[in-house]
Amino acid sequence: MSDHWSGEHPRYGRTIKADNGIRAKSQRGDIATTWWSRRFLEVLESFGMGGRLTRGRTYARQGQVLSLSLSTSMVIALVQGSRPTPYRARIAIKSFTTPEWQRIEHALAGQALYTAKLLAGEMPRDIETLFAGLGLQLFPATMRELTMDCTCPDWEVPCKHLAATCYLLAESFDNDPFEILAWRGRGREDLLDRLRTLRGATRTTVTREEAPPLTQCLDTFWHRQTTTAIPLGDPTAAVRPDAVLDQLDAVPISVRRDNLVDLLRPAYLRLAEPPPDVTGT
Repeated sequence: MSDHWSGEHPRYGRTIKADNGIRAKSQRGDIATTWWSRRFLEVLESFGMGGRLTRGRTYARQGQVLSLSLSTSMVIALVQGSRPTPYRARIAIKSFTTPEWQRIEHALAGQALYTAKLLAGEMPRDIETLFAGLGLQLFPATMRELTMDCTCPDWEVPCKHLAATCYLLAESFDNDPFEILAWRGRGREDLLDRLRTLRGATRTTVTREEAPPLTQCLDTFWHRQTTTAIPLGDPTAAVRPDAVLDQLDAVPISVRRDNLVDLLRPAYLRLAEPPPDVTGT
């Protein structure tokens, strides 16, 4: 009985070492490095899982997790434990509904900088504020939004197999913040396609007056125009540094399956940022 409750089988007491598992990049200290992956682990700790999470840190660093797959609302991992057959650990989260995602997409489409930062591999610092303004939360607010289970005999949740999965999931969030949104129900490509469509629908179209036929303006055709005759628009109007890319976005160009506009937009926005203050250095 004691072996069952401790999570070890009486016959297979020692953990079987995995040779080709997924090793956590961090071999000491904290595993999560970005603010959003640390936030994910902090949320789990706030549910009273802090002490139990640490049980899986060694598993994550030793490479006991053989595979990790993330899909809409579900993460599944195979973890080598003390039995020859790996345990299956599952972490499910409540995904946003279709109407909720429609509201999220409209809000993100109105903030081009958010999409640019995500494409640059960075989760915007104030994105939680955007979700809160919609009455939603990016990270789970209660344990009821999460479901965890493992095929091991350990009755505690999370067991060390689930805990190791949580750590590697946090590292995957480090590498690609889009995976947090995919876990919540919208994959990277689907989300980007939707944002492009919304930006295209709301883009202001500049209309140009058709030039009259040459036969109707022969008397003035060779006259020099003054600068005041050329419409330059409102010189005080704010101009987005990436506005020119909106024209290119009308005809999608792919570079290794990525949209060229999405690749260029972060650079345009970064060039528009004021230079750092280097006085005194």
